[in-house]
Amino acid sequence: MLFELWKHPRPDAPVLRRDGQVVVSSHRLARQVLADRDRFSAANALDAVTPIPTDALRELTRHRFRLPATLANNDTDSHERIRAAFGEVFAPANVEALRPWLTGLARRTAAGVAWRLRAGETVDVDAAVSSEIPLAALARLLGLEVEAAVEVKRFSRAALELFWGDPTPERQRELAGIVGPFHALLRGWTAESTGATRELLETYGEDAATAALFFLLVAGQETTSQFLTLLLHRLIEEPELLDAAPAAIVEEGLRLLPPITSWRRVAKEDTEIGGFAVRAGESVLVWLGAAGVDEGVAECPMRMVPGQRGSRRHLAFGAGAHRCLGSQLSRMEAEVVVAELAPLLPRCRVVAEPVSEPNLSFRMPSPLVVARR
Repeated sequence: MLFELWKHPRPDAPVLRRDGQVVVSSHRLARQVLADRDRFSAANALDAVTPIPTDALRELTRHRFRLPATLANNDTDSHERIRAAFGEVFAPANVEALRPWLTGLARRTAAGVAWRLRAGETVDVDAAVSSEIPLAALARLLGLEVEAAVEVKRFSRAALELFWGDPTPERQRELAGIVGPFHALLRGWTAESTGATRELLETYGEDAATAALFFLLVAGQETTSQFLTLLLHRLIEEPELLDAAPAAIVEEGLRLLPPITSWRRVAKEDTEIGGFAVRAGESVLVWLGAAGVDEGVAECPMRMVPGQRGSRRHLAFGAGAHRCLGSQLSRMEAEVVVAELAPLLPRCRVVAEPVSEPNLSFRMPSPLVVARR
């Protein structure tokens, strides 16, 4: 169940124990766990869900793969300083300054998709739209020359499967052979970096700077890519939703279709969550998708109604000290893509629906193949 949460309805119990995890589905309690750093640690956030076998670990070590505490898994005093450095990169003014460039990119992308459809081709929207735009935007914001977009996506998806999926030992060895070499490449990018990454390199060293870049490249663009695929699929199937403003559509999408279905914390002490006893050291799984459809969160919690009361009360970007740094960027990217593709989507029909492989935290939907109606 836990590796395919998106298939399951929200349970009646706000907290339950399942498959070695304390699962929290209540919106109120989920927010409480994410925000409470005194009782719940983020130290396990990037730990591999499925233990990695020795030979795969050896492959990672060969490429000096390390994930020291930097952003998502950091509960030390350095977290605030590291976050502040990247916070300047994701400052509202810097993000908003990307809008004209982003709009142009989305418009050209939409035109390319429209041309291919008119020519009678089928188009994988996940590859042509969702996978391209967030990576290009993040690279521009961070000042990275990311030309090998296909390789970045291959690495990102391999990392998500290796650390949050349920792969066989053979598959883990294969994934380590992708993630390890790319992590070595990231070290090279780190050495040549400027801005926040350079500041982190000089203050905390190569391992920390590379780990931060690793997380930003994976979480900072892959989650938005996945969200776009989920949202565009929904809009093609229900084109009447496009009558609403793009911003309203995006918020409802984040509430109902969060690309990160769950996120982990670990109990620092014997405690309780809503009266449910939790032992020190137990892993707590915050079910973000279920929290978004909790009673009282929105006026019609189970229905997609853009603009309804409570749309923005979702936890798609987390809560507390570890709330997503790139939330404004992700929102803007989705709004711009929806606006630019809106005239095209009602004229599309789905040929191949997205498939999500078992994963504890990430939907990873692919492909989304469409043809002209």
